[in-house]
Amino acid sequence: MDTQAGKGYSGQMKKILPDFTSTEILASAVRTIQTEKAGLEALAASLDNGLAEAFARAVETLGSISGRVIVTGVGKSGHIGAKIAATMASTGTPAHFVHPAEANHGDLGMIAKDDAIIVLSWSGESAELKGILAYSRRFGIPLIAFTAGADSALGREADIVLLLPREQEACPHGLAPTTSTLMQLALGDALAVALLEAKGFTAGDFHTFHPGGKLGATLAHVADVMHTGDSVPLVPSGTPAPEAIMTLSQRKFGCVGVTGPDGRLIGIVTDGDVARNLGRNLVDQPIDAIMTSQPKTIAPTALASTAMAILNKNSIGALMVTDQNLSPIGIVHFHDLLRIGVA
Repeated sequence: MDTQAGKGYSGQMKKILPDFTSTEILASAVRTIQTEKAGLEALAASLDNGLAEAFARAVETLGSISGRVIVTGVGKSGHIGAKIAATMASTGTPAHFVHPAEANHGDLGMIAKDDAIIVLSWSGESAELKGILAYSRRFGIPLIAFTAGADSALGREADIVLLLPREQEACPHGLAPTTSTLMQLALGDALAVALLEAKGFTAGDFHTFHPGGKLGATLAHVADVMHTGDSVPLVPSGTPAPEAIMTLSQRKFGCVGVTGPDGRLIGIVTDGDVARNLGRNLVDQPIDAIMTSQPKTIAPTALASTAMAILNKNSIGALMVTDQNLSPIGIVHFHDLLRIGVA
C-alpha cells in the first residue's frame, strides 16, 4: 500500500470535514439506520392496515400470468426496480427491467399482452412513465404500482396500488431517496418471496438459475459429485483385516465401508481406526473387529453444503452415500466438495 497516498487521503478528509468528529459520523450512521428501520416497521404495519388485500391481489395477478413481469421506474426507483426484476427472475418468476425512457423510443415492443407491469414511483407523477401507463391501458396489461401517491397519475391508472407509507427520508434535507427506496426494495423482495413460496420453488430449482459461483456449488447435490461403481471402497463383513486395509489403501479415500449379507452398510473403517489398532494382531481377524458401527451417511439427493456440514461437525474426511435401504451407492470426499467451491 502506498503510505504517502494514504496520508494524502487522510489529510484531504481533514480539510473536507474539519469539524465533523468520529462521534458525529457514527451518530449520523445510527440516525440513518434508525430512520430507515422506522420506515420498514411502518411498511410491515401497513400490511395489517390496508395493504394486505392489495398485496395478495398482486401476488395472485403475477402468479397467474403466462408472460413475464415487466418492472420499470425512473432514477433511484429505476435502480431498485432493476434489482427487483433480477430477484424475481432468479427465483422462478420470469421478469426483466424496461427503462421508461427507452420504452418511449421503441422498447414498448418488449411488453406483451400476457405480461404484467410493476411501476415504481414514489410520487406517482414521473412524466417519463406516461408512455408505459398509456400502453398498459391500451392493451389491458395488468398494472401494479409501488407508490406513496394514491391520487397520483400512477395511482389512478393502476389496477393494484401497493401504497407505501410516507415516512421520513434518512437524508436530513428530506430530498435524497433513502427510506423510500428501502421500502420499495423490501416490498419487491416480499413479492418475490411470496411468489417463490406460492409456486413451490425449491433449492433444486434455485440451483438451475444459479449454476455458477459459490452459491451454485452450495446448491449442488451429493449425486453430482460423488464417486460410484468400483471406485467406492467396500468389503463384505468377515473380510480379513489385511485384505480390507489393502482396499482402503488402494481407493485413497481414507476409509473402507463394510457391508452385511443383505448389501447394507453396517460399518466403516478409517485410516485412524487402523492406526489406533497397530498394536493388535490383525492378521487373523476380520475387519469387523475394528470397524465403527452405524457410520455417518448421506443421501444422494442431499445438498453438497449439507455433506460439508456433516464432515466438519464430525471431523471426518468422507461420507458414504446410501440409498433408502442403506445400501452404499457412492462416496463423497472433502476434496470433492472443495473442488466445486463448497467451503
